[in-house]
Amino acid sequence: MKELSKKIRLLRHQRSWSQEDVAKRLKISIPAFSKIETGITDVNVSRLEEIAAIFDMSLVQLLTFNDSEEQEKYNSDLEGLTLKLHEREIELIEMQKKIIELYEELRKVKA
Repeated sequence: MKELSKKIRLLRHQRSWSQEDVAKRLKISIPAFSKIETGITDVNVSRLEEIAAIFDMSLVQLLTFNDSEEQEKYNSDLEGLTLKLHEREIELIEMQKKIIELYEELRKVKA
């Protein structure tokens, strides 16, 4: 059930919908949808069919939805951001070195 909940959350995020948006489409309360999305509530087949319909997919597609493509994109994005972060850290270290050098020069001038 947890995997299905994750899939529903992922599908919602892909469409940039809030929990409120989906709850309205399902004609249920936001807390009720939140429980579905977090896996707290077991979902019956008719509710699953409704969820599949709002995401424009069949029940089979919903149940077999594979987020490996999304995970691959996430991993690629994470790798890119990690590289950028490393580059920024190098820049920061270089700036810190320059500040220390300037500070040392100022100390020499005052002495």
